[in-house]
Amino acid sequence: MNKSCYDCLHKCKKKEKLFQKKQYALDWLANIQSPFEYQKYDIIEIKFKNDRKEFFLNQEKIPLSQGDIVTVEPKSGNTGYDIGVVYLTGELVKLQTRNKIINSNTLKKVYRKSTYKEINIWKFLKKKEPSTLLKAKKIAKNLNLYMKICDVEYQGDGEKAIFYYTAENRIDFRKLIKEFSLHFHIRIEMRQIGYRQEAAKIGGIGSCGRELCCSTWLKTFKSVTTNSARYQQLSINIQKLTGQCSKLKCCLNYELDAYLDAIKNFPDFNSKIHTEKGIAKCMKIDIFKKEMWFSYIKRPNTWFKIKVKKIKEILEKNKITPSLEELSTINTIQKTELTFKDLSI
Repeated sequence: MNKSCYDCLHKCKKKEKLFQKKQYALDWLANIQSPFEYQKYDIIEIKFKNDRKEFFLNQEKIPLSQGDIVTVEPKSGNTGYDIGVVYLTGELVKLQTRNKIINSNTLKKVYRKSTYKEINIWKFLKKKEPSTLLKAKKIAKNLNLYMKICDVEYQGDGEKAIFYYTAENRIDFRKLIKEFSLHFHIRIEMRQIGYRQEAAKIGGIGSCGRELCCSTWLKTFKSVTTNSARYQQLSINIQKLTGQCSKLKCCLNYELDAYLDAIKNFPDFNSKIHTEKGIAKCMKIDIFKKEMWFSYIKRPNTWFKIKVKKIKEILEKNKITPSLEELSTINTIQKTELTFKDLSI
C-alpha cells in the first residue's frame, strides 16, 4: 500500500470514529463508580434507525457498553429478532427513566451481543432499504393513493419491514399490502407518523443555516402555537415562523419560559391610561429593558417610551380619578420624512 493511500485510509477511519461519537449522548456518569455496584441498573437504552430509541431489560446481566451492537426481542410480535446499538447504560438510564412510568415486566429483553453473521445480515438489509423505499413509492403512486412513504426500516432478521408514511386522510391498505408482499416477500407493517417526525427522519438545513433540531438532538416534540410568537413580540409571518415540515418551528419554544417570567411584572397590554391630552394605549413593549411604548388614540404616529414602574403608578392613579399628567416628550418617535444634503463640496 502506498504511503498516500495509508494516510487517506487513516483519515477516513478517523472521520468515521468522529461521526460515530456524534451519534451518542455524553455519558457523564461513565467514569463515576456507583456505590451500589452490586446492584447495577438492568435497563438499558438501545438506538435503532433514525434515532428511534427504546428501553430494554438486560435480564442476563450481559456486560454492555455504549456502542455495542446487540440482538433484542422485536417490538411487535414474538417471532424473530431485532438489532440495535447500545445508547445508554447504568445510572444515566435511571435518570432518564425517573420521569417515565416504566414497568420492567412489560419491557422487551436483550438476547445477546450480536454475532458476526447477524451483523452482516443487518448491514446488508440497511443497504437494501433505499431501493425498497423507491419501489414502495412507485407502487403507491400506481395505485393512486394519497400518501407519502418517507422511510423503510427492516427488522434485524429481515422477516419484517416497517413502512413509515404521512397522509392527511385515511388510507385503504388492502391492495397496497398485497403488492408489497408480492414484490418484497416479507411481512409488512404500515406505521403513520406526523409531519414533524417525517422531517426528523429525512433531515435538512433550517433557515438558521444549521441542521434541523429534530434530526440531530431534539427527540421530544412539544406543541407550538402562535401564542409563543406573540409573547416574544414576533410578527405573525407564517412563512418565517414555519419550518420544513410546514409546522411552526420548534425553536419558538426555546426562550418562551424566559419571556413568560419577564412578562409577569408587566401590566395588562390592553390597559389604557388617561392623560390631560386624551387616552393612550400600548403599542409596543420591550421586555428586557422593562419599557412600554404608548401613543394617543387620536395621534397614533407619535409613540412615547415609559418605564413599567411609571405605567403602574399612572394606572393606580387612574383607578381613583383620571390623571391630568401629560406623557413625557423626551423619548418620542415621530413619523418624519428623511432629507439628504450634498456634502461633496
